[in-house]
Amino acid sequence: MTEQGQPDEQPDEQPEGQEREAISRAWSDLVATARRTVADGLVVGTSGNVSVRVPGPTGDIVLVTPSGVHYDRLTAADAVGVRLDGRQVLGQLTPTSELPMHLAIHRATDAVAVVHTHAVHATAVSTLVDELPLIHYMAAALGGPVRVAPYALYGTGELAAHMLRALADRTGCLLRNHGTVTYGSSLDQAFDRTAQLEWMCRLWLTAVSVPGRTPALLSEPQLREVAGKLRDYGQSR
Repeated sequence: MTEQGQPDEQPDEQPEGQEREAISRAWSDLVATARRTVADGLVVGTSGNVSVRVPGPTGDIVLVTPSGVHYDRLTAADAVGVRLDGRQVLGQLTPTSELPMHLAIHRATDAVAVVHTHAVHATAVSTLVDELPLIHYMAAALGGPVRVAPYALYGTGELAAHMLRALADRTGCLLRNHGTVTYGSSLDQAFDRTAQLEWMCRLWLTAVSVPGRTPALLSEPQLREVAGKLRDYGQSR
């Protein structure tokens, strides 16, 4: 990628064989996830973005949605991939403008997938508080109380730095006047965490809108108790 954020005219590393097949499968899953964010009302138009990390013999490739392209128009030929240093090695379309944010997470955590949205209720909450009140125990699934990262211009290193601080010991956060970021060990998990975060924000906004009533909140010890129980949640196989 050039200093201006445009892709190199000729990516200098082309994946082959099994790596190409793995990238093809991952890209298909990424596009499906991106389309889910639209179908579920978490983004509008070309807002939001998704990334997934694919290991390879010459180093990991991070596949990302391209900038300004509607997800229903993406095909297998539109795959966009970068190295962890931001150098584009796959595709001709320009990567998402939020590439610094995605790469910051992939460098700092064990994330396989990252989902960023402009979900309405979550974005509304980001303008009201510095931390989502503990309205529901599913906050434990994100590592604890969900923080709000301070505002910074989209696509900047400053925003990525604010986000990383808000994500300390968490797998999701809100971005002030902007939206949500979640990550996980798979695209499904990252998406589910985004959906849960938006649901919790909607729940809190609904509860605080009742005149004359103040919602009951969970305590930190109660949340820690839930976190312990969630470790054994689901199927063992």
